[in-house]
Amino acid sequence: MRPNDPLLTIPEVAEILRVTPETLRYWRMTGMDGPESFKIGRRVVYYTSSVAEYVAKQEAATSSSRERSP
Repeated sequence: MRPNDPLLTIPEVAEILRVTPETLRYWRMTGMDGPESFKIGRRVVYYTSSVAEYVAKQEAATSSSRERSP
């Protein structure tokens, strides 16, 4: 458990990432992409920090501001 780290639902994370809830479900099903998630009962949830970490990884991996070789 992570105190002071709010849980987010699929619709909330979808809104933050600007993807559909179906995309998040697909990512979870395939295990190939997306922020770390887990279940509480039947509901899939995400820690806010996990979503932020995922965004940071995507930014680092795909940023156009990375240094370019001459």
